[in-house]
Amino acid sequence: MTGLASPLGRRLRWTFTDGLTLVGRELGRLRHDPGELVAALVFPAVMVVLFGYVFGSAIQVPGGGDYREYLMPGLFAMVTFSAVMGVMARTAADASRGVMDRFRSMPMARLAVPFGQTGADSLVGLLMLAVMVGAGLLVGWQPHRGLVPTVQAFLLLIVLRYALSWVGVYVGLAVRNDQVADAMVPLFLPFTMLSNAFVPTGGMPGWLRFLADWNPVSALTAASRELFGNPGVPSGGLGDTVWPLAHPVAAVVLWSVVLLVVFVPLSLRAYGRRGR
Repeated sequence: MTGLASPLGRRLRWTFTDGLTLVGRELGRLRHDPGELVAALVFPAVMVVLFGYVFGSAIQVPGGGDYREYLMPGLFAMVTFSAVMGVMARTAADASRGVMDRFRSMPMARLAVPFGQTGADSLVGLLMLAVMVGAGLLVGWQPHRGLVPTVQAFLLLIVLRYALSWVGVYVGLAVRNDQVADAMVPLFLPFTMLSNAFVPTGGMPGWLRFLADWNPVSALTAASRELFGNPGVPSGGLGDTVWPLAHPVAAVVLWSVVLLVVFVPLSLRAYGRRGR
């Protein structure tokens, strides 16, 4: 067993070391282009002010409550799903400029390159989440159920963001062009808007409500509201809603696992085929 485990252990350490090196490369690129990082950090705060005060005066929260407390979990979910757009754009840019070809010619672990992209995005995502939490606290949002459920909510946000970043890696490698990737970014906005993040889904037409209720953004938003104790969770139990909203925490975990199982192998295959 020791003879079998030793090569595997060395390979894992090799992958981890190379991956951390590329995480540092991605973070260094942001340091040399601070405008991109500033925009990524300012965006969450702008969203809190824009949606919290513009929509807040016109929308009634189901069961009562402050709209900005209802809104914040939806904005957390929206920022989480921005991982797809950011990683997709950066990966496509590296691929179109030949950076991926140079990496593939080097003696580095195959998993290291996409690991670097997804690992760096997770760190940036933490900063974005911290900025949004600060903005939320300033406008009156707060968690109400104590430390453990609050930590669980943030862990769900982080885990799903990491899983979504692998979707971004695959799409970025598949489109093969940074201009095409940039053009695709606005297409993700309707996906996040078609959910329970900003408004209740009960007033939507039946077919639209079906799409919104099964949207993973809705599951993540519902799970965050439940764990934070914010308005918007149906009173009297969740049994009268569709499965992802009746069991939102389980739904988010399931989405995360499915995305990782599907897109990690697809990303590795797409990375291996680049330039052929």
